[in-house]
Amino acid sequence: VQLQASGGGLVQAGGSLRLSCAASGRAFSRYALGWFRQAPGKEREFVAAISWSGGSTSYADSVKGRFTISRDNAKNTVYLQMNSLKPEDTAVYYCAAETLVARPGAIEDYDYWGQGTQVTVSS
Repeated sequence: VQLQASGGGLVQAGGSLRLSCAASGRAFSRYALGWFRQAPGKEREFVAAISWSGGSTSYADSVKGRFTISRDNAKNTVYLQMNSLKPEDTAVYYCAAETLVARPGAIEDYDYWGQGTQVTVSS
């Protein structure tokens, strides 16, 4: 599966953005999907994940209550709605996919990655 992330941009603190990740290839509905981010000088970290059916989601503590992950299997797309953005949310955001994810927050469990989209939150 190939992934293409979009929707990043510059927003003021307290604002909102919605990221999208479109997938090409077959059997999109069989993949668990995740969003990760990497700030300058820092390691890539887990943000949110969703199961293949959409019935199970998980979030990093730093984004709980502010971010929402969802998916539309008919459109082969996963979304990340980001509200109440903070300057510390500034990073390149990546989407990732894998057919079987034992640990949704583990970067090494994902084999397929998109190219990333920049999110910048100004104070």
